[in-house]
Amino acid sequence: MPLHAKGSVLTFDLHAKGEGVLQEISIEGSSHSIRAEGHPAFGGTDSAPSPLDYVLGAFVSCNQVTSKIVALGRGIVLGEFTGRLEAELDNSVLVFGADGNSNFSKVTLTAEIETELDDAAFDDFVAEVTRRCPLTQLFVRAGVEVTTNWTNHALVRA
Repeated sequence: MPLHAKGSVLTFDLHAKGEGVLQEISIEGSSHSIRAEGHPAFGGTDSAPSPLDYVLGAFVSCNQVTSKIVALGRGIVLGEFTGRLEAELDNSVLVFGADGNSNFSKVTLTAEIETELDDAAFDDFVAEVTRRCPLTQLFVRAGVEVTTNWTNHALVRA
């Protein structure tokens, strides 16, 4: 049951098939598919993005999409969004079986977005995006050190 009366529970159904570290993933109900291959450090040949590339790319994209959702709900006009994500992963657990957590230890999102907001309203907007972004919350709640650096640029009107 959704937390909000107008909400709904979205379901996702992906099917994967592969061999070695290469995999093709189809998305049920969609013409899209994802091809992923393990990072070269894990035996991949760099023929496709790694699952780690996809999750980090999704983190940036999720922040952009969440920005738009928050903006729509608040009547905020947004312009261009640019983002960069840097991350650190110690492969000792995954590759060598060391004790510890195989998760990313640190991710840093640098985002620049065009708005008409003043500094206080922009800070409030970013806090709401951070609170509502599913992937930001997934990383934070998994214990990853998440740093976000948002910059507000004046909206350029065409």
